[in-house]
Amino acid sequence: MDPGVLLPAERQTDVLIAGGGIGGCAAAISVVEAGFKALLAEASDWIGGQFTSQAVPPDEHGWIEHFGCTRSYRAFREQVRDYYRKFYPLTPEARDECFLNPGNGWVSPLCFEPRVAVAVLESTLQPYVNRGALTILREHRPIAVEMKATTRLRAITFRSLRNGAEQTIAANYFLDATELGDVLPLANAEFVTGSESDLQTGEPHGSREMKPANSQAFSVCFAIEHIPHANHIIERPSRYEFWRSYRPATRPAWPGPLLSWRAPNPRTLEAVQYSFDPHGENGQAFSGLWAYRRILDKKQFVAGAYESDICLVNWPMNDYLLGDLLSVSADDSGRHIEGARQLSLSLLYWLQTEAPRPDGGRGWPGLRLNSGVLGSPDGLAKQPYIRESRRIKAEFTVCEQHVAATMHPLGNRAEQFTDSVGIGAYRIDLHPTVGGDNYTDVPALPFQIPLGSMIPARLDNLLPAAKNIGTTHITNGCYRLHPVEWNIGEVAGALSAYCLERNVCPRAVYKDSSLRREFQNKLVKRGVELEWPDHLSLEDGNPHRHAMVRNKGETRQ
Repeated sequence: MDPGVLLPAERQTDVLIAGGGIGGCAAAISVVEAGFKALLAEASDWIGGQFTSQAVPPDEHGWIEHFGCTRSYRAFREQVRDYYRKFYPLTPEARDECFLNPGNGWVSPLCFEPRVAVAVLESTLQPYVNRGALTILREHRPIAVEMKATTRLRAITFRSLRNGAEQTIAANYFLDATELGDVLPLANAEFVTGSESDLQTGEPHGSREMKPANSQAFSVCFAIEHIPHANHIIERPSRYEFWRSYRPATRPAWPGPLLSWRAPNPRTLEAVQYSFDPHGENGQAFSGLWAYRRILDKKQFVAGAYESDICLVNWPMNDYLLGDLLSVSADDSGRHIEGARQLSLSLLYWLQTEAPRPDGGRGWPGLRLNSGVLGSPDGLAKQPYIRESRRIKAEFTVCEQHVAATMHPLGNRAEQFTDSVGIGAYRIDLHPTVGGDNYTDVPALPFQIPLGSMIPARLDNLLPAAKNIGTTHITNGCYRLHPVEWNIGEVAGALSAYCLERNVCPRAVYKDSSLRREFQNKLVKRGVELEWPDHLSLEDGNPHRHAMVRNKGETRQ
């Protein structure tokens, strides 16, 4: 599997990973641990994707502290906790907490600052960089793919976002771990965007017709803190009047302006009233937007260490619905991302000046952006939070009927796959789409990741390593979260290493049962769980169960 003769300006590696998000980092770890060289090229100056540059605390299931993810993902989580214990002024009680949650946000049992995730991932990868097994190119975006044959890639050219310089990397295997599946169109891979027709998929919640531009909203997240009796009101955003009166054109109808406390309940689509109070919310209550994605709870740190909690804003109010990023030109994509930034700034200005308060007043002038935790000069996330990518046309496509609870009414697990390469658990959770669909929220059973969903229909040495596997628009809603993306990336890296060892291609591993079992055994040895337990309590899997878990498994109501 020689990648061919190197041209003068080229570099060579065993496995080239385009994209340094969650899946890309996990892929890099598994490649270098198998003894091969990898090159990781990331568009941001931060590796870590959803954890870091997109600033999204992890959405996880209720079993996450004990099982239901890979060993390396669990190691990352514990390294985050250890980082706080080592470098932060925690109270003695917080330091002794087995399941330390620095933010006490109720979306996850581990809400933390993006900067900490960067530090942990960098420290994990640095030993491999030091010994020459791993090269990391930051602020590099793929711009061209050269094919060696109709089914094999030879090299990818990247452009530096700092100075415009181009660099071509030749490799044996190529992993697309970009947030939008950027390598797929460059390689002329078969892929899908937006929503499929239910005539294609047979899905109960599928669209009546194929809509390639009908992707979920994306968001530009930001971090805020509150300093009472201070005035940190930002300059009025240029598009504030537009966003102040904007009402999403969804079906069923949105209950009012986007910038308000009323929004559809994702599960029932009935109007729900959100609450927000920087100083009056119980951190363990399953309501209230201040505690929802809080990434630092000052009560867990010694008195005086922090003026305020830090709240990460990723709410219905900053979902951008005026255009998708997958079916437009680069110029239009940049325009939409800037539009999403203006929406987030408008949401902040509304919070500071006009948002109804519980006491009957309007606005919290003391709210201010915290730029430090996001590593940005303006307090907005470095990159937009992407919920939906291009998806490969795969040997096998995961559809709603494979994972939805209503399709398996007597079971506690989704359909079982003999080619499983990992597991995950999350509801089918689709945000409103640019095509006008409202929320689609469907209960899903704990599921598996079939190897067939990671094998492109035609190409032999390109693998998906993020949210771009063979799911549908519907099932992307439960396969897109942090622990599943990590699992996918880790398997993509391990599969490329296995193929290099055995001199076989990924499709052969999928189709040959003996090769597949051997590869699955290797995954098990490296701590990848392939099956959920037979006796699984769905009640224990409540994704917000962590809010009642304390040290030694005790509960708090």
